[in-house]
Amino acid sequence: MPTYWQLLLLILPVFALIAIGVVIRRVHWVEGEAETSLIRLVVNLCYPCLIFESVTGNNALREPANVLLPPLVGFCTSALSIALCFYVGRKALGLTVGTGLRTFALATGICNYGYLPLPITAAIWGRETQGVLMVHNVGAEAAVWTVGVLVLSGLSIREGWHRLLSPIVITLVAAVVIDLTGISAVIPHLLMDLVHTLAVCAIPLGLLMVGVTLANYLGGLGDLFRPKVSLGAMVLRLGLLPLCILAVARWLPCPVEFKRVLVVQAAMPSGVFPIVLARHYGGQPLTAVQVVLGTTALGVLTIPLWIRLGLAWVGV
Repeated sequence: MPTYWQLLLLILPVFALIAIGVVIRRVHWVEGEAETSLIRLVVNLCYPCLIFESVTGNNALREPANVLLPPLVGFCTSALSIALCFYVGRKALGLTVGTGLRTFALATGICNYGYLPLPITAAIWGRETQGVLMVHNVGAEAAVWTVGVLVLSGLSIREGWHRLLSPIVITLVAAVVIDLTGISAVIPHLLMDLVHTLAVCAIPLGLLMVGVTLANYLGGLGDLFRPKVSLGAMVLRLGLLPLCILAVARWLPCPVEFKRVLVVQAAMPSGVFPIVLARHYGGQPLTAVQVVLGTTALGVLTIPLWIRLGLAWVGV
């Protein structure tokens, strides 16, 4: 089992890339249309290639439990986390609709299920566990675009489900079918080399763009910390919710690869994407920034701790 310091050294480069993204936005190397275009490049091309490479030929995904359970659990844990954060935000923190309650619930309830856990799982356990993480993320993605969007804006579930038809989800479904049918064995090496070349760009470029996105909200430093929002998010996202997810990992009968995924997910801070959703669906972007920055800053120290404690408690 990796030590705390080994895990800390593992995640520091991840946060360093985010910090570099902040810098390149501050010096105006990436801005305006370039920012939007690069995000589209990552989401619509590089990330699908990473998914395809991680899933096809993945032996761990030949086990039905690693294909069926992860998206179901990913959806349920994400949806219930949003609901819990909405309840705590209203009852314990005194937030209301119009003062950030909806945005707080979404931003705190959705962990960083992509760019932070991907390099961590790949570095510790390799592509088999990384592939299971990809499948899990389909459920988390579904929760964001249905329960999350519904909470944030009041859109219908039908409108949320329409947004699931993205290159990421389509690629994942196609890759799972190709893997289970054995077609992956006859894919030309030239094509897989091209996919690999694009896939290796996904994580570093994606992390840089996370930093670029955050930099847009770092103007007034005094506005970035709102005690009841920032501290409430830290307690929930990095205190209570990890215990709930680790309990699922410990007692749910599932393959070891998926237990590892749940342990890493439990340790994650809030994801950055709710900032974008809050802008698009009439939420409170500054509330999302307060949640993300607070949990991410503290997460630098707590991620290795939760992973190490989680692995020991779950027994993987």
